[in-house]
Amino acid sequence: MIADPLLLPFILINLLGIAGIVVWHLQGRGRPTARLIVQILFFTAMTAILGFSGILPHRVNETHLTGFAAFLATSSRVLWWTHLAWATIGFVRIYIVLDRRPREARLFQDLIIGVVYLGVALSIMGFVFGAPIGALTTTSGVVAIILGLALQNTLSDLFSGVALTLGRPFAIGDWIQLDDGTEGRVVENNWRSTHLLTLANNVVVLPNSVLAKVGLTNLSRPDETHQIFLIIRIAATHVPNVVEEVLRTALESCERIVQDPPPSVGLKAIDAVAIEAELMFRVVGPANRTPARNEVIDQVDRHCKESGLSFAMPPQSYLYALPAPGKEPQAAIGSRSSGTL
Repeated sequence: MIADPLLLPFILINLLGIAGIVVWHLQGRGRPTARLIVQILFFTAMTAILGFSGILPHRVNETHLTGFAAFLATSSRVLWWTHLAWATIGFVRIYIVLDRRPREARLFQDLIIGVVYLGVALSIMGFVFGAPIGALTTTSGVVAIILGLALQNTLSDLFSGVALTLGRPFAIGDWIQLDDGTEGRVVENNWRSTHLLTLANNVVVLPNSVLAKVGLTNLSRPDETHQIFLIIRIAATHVPNVVEEVLRTALESCERIVQDPPPSVGLKAIDAVAIEAELMFRVVGPANRTPARNEVIDQVDRHCKESGLSFAMPPQSYLYALPAPGKEPQAAIGSRSSGTL
């Protein structure tokens, strides 16, 4: 047994395989690139020994070996297949790092890793231990159908997460708004759900299957500047071009809104009571909407008072007198609410 020419290669492969595992753990998670290089180097060395010794990892020809020698032959093949899986995963991770993929690509990477481990596990059982792979595959298919029926919602979240990852409608850090009004910054995107951090400092967890079915607006693309529309009603006793000039001056004096492109004032309508103007301005991000709107309202109020402009009452403050018998109704203006912007 000692003189068997295959014994030394099996011993070397086992030593390299165990040493690779030890060195891989000693590298720590803080050095992912070094970890991957170690995996690839040890796998290359094990493959070279197998090649020079004429040993096939997918076929067991050493039927004459018994006892400890047979154990070394089996363990060396198991270690080789294990390091093959790690080296393949290492190539996948290096590719994703070098390609500068976004953080949400982690989901797609995890799926590839799962497929690699499954394939290697089946290869070990079939090529090393001689288990019937066909029967295992058939059994696995039946089990997969049963699990698929039992985990429909989970699998729906999983594949929806894959679709969102490949489609990339948003990235980590983007601010999105859903059709139902929910909005927030994307802080996490995993295989099952997407987490949004709202303005109220709450985390909303959205299942990927739900997120894939609703319409969403990415407020961070093409950039995070966000446009706001604000309606102002000025009394119709004033000249429209004066109203426009005063409101534009008020916008230009604001410091919390974007001045490039410049804000604008649009006169939308006029009647016997009010001139309706729409203020259009941008803020640096969705989170700045409230303080920017507050500043705009403050500046509009200040400039209107300095220029002698008065606000018109809102439409809901109009009252209609009840008609007397045989007479047409007469409109009247009441004072249920004070003038508002």
